[in-house]
Amino acid sequence: MDIAANAAAVVILAGLIFCAALLYSSVGQAGASGYLAAMALFGLAPDVMRPVALALNIVVSAIASVKFARAGHFSWKLLWPFAVTSIPFAFVGGRLILPSLVYRLIVGVLLLYAAWRLYRATMQPGAPASDRPVSVTVALLAGLVIGLLAGLTGTGGGLLLGPLLIFAGWAGPRQAAGVSAVFILLNSTAALLGNAGNVGGLPSAILVWGPAAAVGGWIGAEYGSRRLAGVTLRRILAVVLVLAAIKMIWQ
Repeated sequence: MDIAANAAAVVILAGLIFCAALLYSSVGQAGASGYLAAMALFGLAPDVMRPVALALNIVVSAIASVKFARAGHFSWKLLWPFAVTSIPFAFVGGRLILPSLVYRLIVGVLLLYAAWRLYRATMQPGAPASDRPVSVTVALLAGLVIGLLAGLTGTGGGLLLGPLLIFAGWAGPRQAAGVSAVFILLNSTAALLGNAGNVGGLPSAILVWGPAAAVGGWIGAEYGSRRLAGVTLRRILAVVLVLAAIKMIWQ
């Protein structure tokens, strides 16, 4: 679909991107799975979806990183063992081109996982903060796998890192959000640089989608760095992600 030639589609997609950025940034995420879901609903090609999602990720994660860091929810000590391996492998993943069917299957599964994570978060109270030390060995291995997946799919990896930090007892929800935001920024930048040689450039519609993501990201991060996102919004987005995953896998 040549979405750049369809003004109505560009505007509608900008609205969806704004909503995804607002909700995801409120929990320290950049919204890649939301952007991929929206683009899948409009039938964009994988070679367009990945660089666009990465570019929007960079915009929103940069804003979220500043907001959460200023609110005191970031730790370099917690981030570095994951980032050391994730950044180079995100670059490698960005350079690789998957067959369309394989890409759609992987992204579809990630969208379903994102939907499950969002819905599950509405059913449980926030986990308390923890001072348990990070296992450097586990972090290095996890960073490698997450970074590669981030580059291959056009996501930043925060969707996988955040739950890991909380479930392992290495961080509470807000610190996990702050660390995830910077993690996403680093990985998305590396992945987009790796992918640059495979694309001729971003579509002109990015001039509309980018500001929409920035505004949504600013509002969401400003709210989320102090309070968590609403239950109803998370559940609505979970349903959208499931629908997009189904379309992505069986289109």
